[in-house]
Amino acid sequence: MFCHRPALVALLQDVVDGGASVGFLPPLDADEAAAYWDSVAAARQAGGRRLWIARAADGGIVGTVQLDLAGQANGHHRAEVIKLMVVSSARRRGIGRLLMEAAEAEARRLGRTTLVLDTRQGDPSEALYRGMGWQPAGAIPRYARSADSTLHTTAFYYKLL
Repeated sequence: MFCHRPALVALLQDVVDGGASVGFLPPLDADEAAAYWDSVAAARQAGGRRLWIARAADGGIVGTVQLDLAGQANGHHRAEVIKLMVVSSARRRGIGRLLMEAAEAEARRLGRTTLVLDTRQGDPSEALYRGMGWQPAGAIPRYARSADSTLHTTAFYYKLL
C-alpha cells in the first residue's frame, strides 16, 4: 500500500476539498492525509481492516472503500463500511457501486453478516446505499461539522447479508 501512498493522499485531499464528509475538514494538509493512510496500513497489517482500490484504465487511483472488522468477541459477525471515496473527476460511473459490491462480497466470505455505515444525510451516497438494499437505521442531528462550521445530520444504515 505504501507504493500507492501519494495517490491515496491525493484522492483523500480531492474528496475532502470537494466537501465529502469523511472525517476531515478542508483544506486537508498532505501530512495529515498521509498519517491517515499510515493508520489504515497499520490496521490492515493487524488484520482488522480490508481496503479496496479502484483504478482507471491508465492505472490511476480513482476510488477506495474499507471494511473495518469488529474485533469484540460478541461482534465477529459485524463489520463497518468506511470511507467510500471516489475522486471527483470519476463520479457517477459506477465506481462506488463496484467498491461497495467488493466490500460486501468480502464480508460474506468472512461471515460478517451485519454491516453498518454512516453518511451525511442528504448526500448522493444515500441513493447509492438505498439502491443497494441498505436500510436506514436512524439519524443523529448536529453530528458532523463542515468547513463552514455548519453541523450536519448523519444518517446510519445497515445491511444484513
